[in-house]
Amino acid sequence: MANSAQALKRARQAEIHRQRNASQRSNMRTAIKKVIAAIAAGDRDKAKQAYDAAVPVIDSSAGKGLIHANKAARHKSRLNQHIRSL
Repeated sequence: MANSAQALKRARQAEIHRQRNASQRSNMRTAIKKVIAAIAAGDRDKAKQAYDAAVPVIDSSAGKGLIHANKAARHKSRLNQHIRSL
């Protein structure tokens, strides 16, 4: 356990950041799963709408440092590739 006031404060901040990051990561994964579900169903219009909703969420996660920019680009590219193949 932290002994100094500074270490106690950092521990509190780390817990707050961990919870916020977990929530944002969950939202991003949910958005991606909605696109994948629409692709699996073969519904191009629904997949396109879900993709359009997921892109800002993915970009936001990358902008906040939650995921790397290359990972965000990879997710968007692969999802778009699957939609185009429908």
